[in-house]
Amino acid sequence: MTAILDAHVHFWDPRRLRYPWLDDIAPLHRPFTPAGFPGRGAVIAVEAGRTSADAAAEVAWIRREAGEHPWIRGIIAHADLEHPGATSRYAGDPFVVGVRRNVQDEAPGFLERPDFRAGVRALGEAGLPFDACVRAHQLPELTALAEACPETTLVLDHLGKPSPGGPGYDRWRQELRRLARHGNVRCKLSSLATETSPGTGRSAVVDALREALAAFGPDRCLYGSDWPVMTLATDHQAWLDIVHAALDGHPADAVLHDNAERTYLARAAARKDTP
Repeated sequence: MTAILDAHVHFWDPRRLRYPWLDDIAPLHRPFTPAGFPGRGAVIAVEAGRTSADAAAEVAWIRREAGEHPWIRGIIAHADLEHPGATSRYAGDPFVVGVRRNVQDEAPGFLERPDFRAGVRALGEAGLPFDACVRAHQLPELTALAEACPETTLVLDHLGKPSPGGPGYDRWRQELRRLARHGNVRCKLSSLATETSPGTGRSAVVDALREALAAFGPDRCLYGSDWPVMTLATDHQAWLDIVHAALDGHPADAVLHDNAERTYLARAAARKDTP
């Protein structure tokens, strides 16, 4: 059985921290904690959209949960990268294996701002990958960011959120391949179910995953479930089955485990060992 390192899992508890985006999504507006995670293997937790002021508290909470659930191998924490020194508190913390500043709803041009790019470059200097949560129309800006920050590893969340088989799909394919030409970019094969229009068949989703595998190669793609957000449209095992279908002919170990280990955990271990 292939070992799994799920590189995109969220945990939250609205009784502890404030998550403004949950206010309008009733099915998700409740605690989703490690005790209820339905997967197997190890996971990397990803910041879950709490208020910016609670970013450190979120890391502290997940760290405590990892003490009880050692299969939580680290967290991709939030930082407002456009603010100088935003990542300094994470540079010496091996439990923080990456940083995400969710930019999917920012105005056009945000990824080109000098202050934001300076923050992304600082991540590279600290040995921390940047998780990029963008929408499909932002891929050209992300490509320019990858070129401007060659020493920083960028990880594209959710393949850039295309709508498989829907409007803009061909443009997404073209932009994804342009982005993949930059060797410092990785791609998460994380849940597209919530981006898929009703009535879209499973084959369209598998096709999108195979497009990413063709663009980046199996050595630069990582598995992610996007639990529990994905429960709005599917379940954990169903998504894993779709990824397995897309991987037909590709090395499953690399995508389901090894690439996330190299991208996040090996870098964190290297930072820990650096005097």
